[in-house]
Amino acid sequence: MVQTTATRLKNRLRRTDGQLQGILKMVDEGRDCQDILTQLAAVRSSVERIMGVVVAENVKRCITDDQLDTDQQAQLEAALELVVKNH
Repeated sequence: MVQTTATRLKNRLRRTDGQLQGILKMVDEGRDCQDILTQLAAVRSSVERIMGVVVAENVKRCITDDQLDTDQQAQLEAALELVVKNH
């Protein structure tokens, strides 16, 4: 099954929302500050990854396949994958 970019983004956002809901519950339960901070760091990482996906998809849309040769396309894909992983 092929997922569209919008579907993948919505799935990631729903997961992140679930993490935030979990953090709210942790606060209500009076959980330890360290546990809450750990979960907040996970949410931050998730949001940064989502931002990387959005940036990568935007770049892909701005550059058409016929503008690049095969080697350049592979280099672009590798660079965008780094953006997604490290953003």
